[in-house]
Amino acid sequence: GRGVDKADLKKLGADFAYTMDGEIAGNIEDETFSADGATLTIEGVSTHPGFAKGKMEHAIKIAAAIVERLPRDTCSPETTEGRQGFLHPIGISGALEQATIDFIVRDFTDEGLKEKEALLESIVKDVMRDYPHSTYRLDIKPQYRNMKQVIDRHPEIIDNAMEAIRRAGLTPVKTSIRGGTDGSRLSFMGLPCPNIFAGEHAFHSRLEWVSVQDMEKAVQTIVHLAMIFEERA
Repeated sequence: GRGVDKADLKKLGADFAYTMDGEIAGNIEDETFSADGATLTIEGVSTHPGFAKGKMEHAIKIAAAIVERLPRDTCSPETTEGRQGFLHPIGISGALEQATIDFIVRDFTDEGLKEKEALLESIVKDVMRDYPHSTYRLDIKPQYRNMKQVIDRHPEIIDNAMEAIRRAGLTPVKTSIRGGTDGSRLSFMGLPCPNIFAGEHAFHSRLEWVSVQDMEKAVQTIVHLAMIFEERA
């Protein structure tokens, strides 16, 4: 979510932009997840393991208990699709006295983000009841927001892109991204920026690949797009 933080919009001098970072040929995407990052820090109680009964409160075990209680069927990337969001641990580290869990929180609405963050904190508080001498800190940081909030105020940038896709010989399909793009940040920085297909598949896996033929269609699309903006100016 920070890839364009240093972009100089004044130097670019554009009213609108498009990222070329999509999947299936013909797709135009005007919506992304809204995203927060959450860091949970657990402070346990350390003592010599030979004399630990009734005293030790193990931060790693507390962290493991919290991860174990995360909803599996309704709030995990591996069990959700479409417009469902998720609460996803992406890293865990620590030792007996202190442990940290990093999460990403995703939803298409800001309200959905808040609900998932409240759920996380309720799970943490419930687990911590069994460890009365330990403490926790939950830090939430915004990452990016659903670009549809901005793009819907500029329907012509979607209409023009869909017409360009048609002129490239494809059927345009308007979809949502279960993720984010630089367009999310750019849109809220003042440069409305939907996402056009580029023929990418199996994102972020070891088998990620791109179709040369779809890339050629993407090039045709953006050439037509420039022509359409000129025609309709």
